[in-house]
Amino acid sequence: MSALSFEGLNVWFGEGRDRVDAVKGATFQVAPGETFGLVGESGSGKSTIMRALTGLAPHWSGHMSVNGRPVGRRRDKEFYKTVQMVFQDPYASLHPRQSVDQVLSETLYLHGFTDIEPRIEKLLDDVGLGPSFRFRYPHQLSGGQRQRVAIARALAPEPSILLLDEPTSALDVSVQAEILNLLTDLRAEHDLTFLMVSHDLAVVGHMCERIAVMQFGEIVEILGVDEMRAMQTTQPYTRSLLKASLGYIRD
Repeated sequence: MSALSFEGLNVWFGEGRDRVDAVKGATFQVAPGETFGLVGESGSGKSTIMRALTGLAPHWSGHMSVNGRPVGRRRDKEFYKTVQMVFQDPYASLHPRQSVDQVLSETLYLHGFTDIEPRIEKLLDDVGLGPSFRFRYPHQLSGGQRQRVAIARALAPEPSILLLDEPTSALDVSVQAEILNLLTDLRAEHDLTFLMVSHDLAVVGHMCERIAVMQFGEIVEILGVDEMRAMQTTQPYTRSLLKASLGYIRD
């Protein structure tokens, strides 16, 4: 059984003459424990697939399922305990007037946990932040520290699937590797499945087992990361994408 399954997914914005088809007939599966990448140029529909899954893009057709359970028009509590998302910009995704303690406490409370104190300590430890960060506010944190808090918040409901929407693109280059290594460690420790969006093929090569290449809302090719590195592709668009990043996808 797949952790995530998408069959003939179409996603659009607007209606009538204003309608824009952002995703067209996307079909792929993500195995339990796998890190699967969605790559392509800006506007190719990568993030829109994640937004459709989480309910942030409400106009869609086709079939989506999580651990074999079909995703309907409304997402229940069980869905959000299973699937969580880490956004691109950690500053925008955190409330500026809420301390780290408030962010994590509120999330844990909403998901029905009562042993909040020890859970906050464990979450901060898991993402490499000590207790001294607990009562700081987002403006008192670096970009990397804010993203660690965002990851801790995503882990709070104990999900099995994380959606990673360009999780390092807003960070300094020196910090990106730290966050990617943290995510790799967390995946192993918590037995997580990742669906990752990235325009950076070096990131994809480091994190993913397989990738889907998107162009103009369509998946043009699915290939393994070893095939990607070896330039073993049948599609001209994929080949041009790989050639543009050739210097950055070496082992």
